[in-house]
Amino acid sequence: MSTPLTFKDAAAALRRGGVVAYPTEAVWGLGCDPFDEAAVTRLLAIKQRPVDKGVILIASARSQFDGLLDWDALTAPQRETVLASWPGPNTWIVPTLPRVPRWITGSHDGVAVRVSAHPDVIALCEAFGGPLVSTSANLAGEPPAFTREALDPRVLALLDGVTTGETGGLASPTAIRDARTGAQIRA
Repeated sequence: MSTPLTFKDAAAALRRGGVVAYPTEAVWGLGCDPFDEAAVTRLLAIKQRPVDKGVILIASARSQFDGLLDWDALTAPQRETVLASWPGPNTWIVPTLPRVPRWITGSHDGVAVRVSAHPDVIALCEAFGGPLVSTSANLAGEPPAFTREALDPRVLALLDGVTTGETGGLASPTAIRDARTGAQIRA
């Protein structure tokens, strides 16, 4: 496995349209600039994931979602529930503003978002200067990688790098819930 990228070098690769692997709360993730259509298309091709499924956006602070999420589409209690769970390993589907492209939302009218408390995610999002795509670093249908050593060589061969760091130790990927209904989409 090649030398791990610093978060600064990973952020530079992301700004150039790159796709990198980085540790999240439970598993290693693939990330790219969510507003670079070519980068997102490439990430989805690497993962062999259809665009209509949508992807998660991960951030270091709620402010990184400013101008993207339609908080007014939620009731005050719904907003409070989401915001009280952050930062932390809680992913919510929130209605979007028109600026969020279809290559992020897929066939959905909202986007899955998380403000992470994981220090490596925070460092990468801060170095990049905004939210990132976050999807597990495995081929669609394959088990996720809980360690750097478990990353699939077929995926690694197509990336622009892998960061330093370790996952947060959760036993499974974060749950995804719908902010409007509270329904759990992924356990």
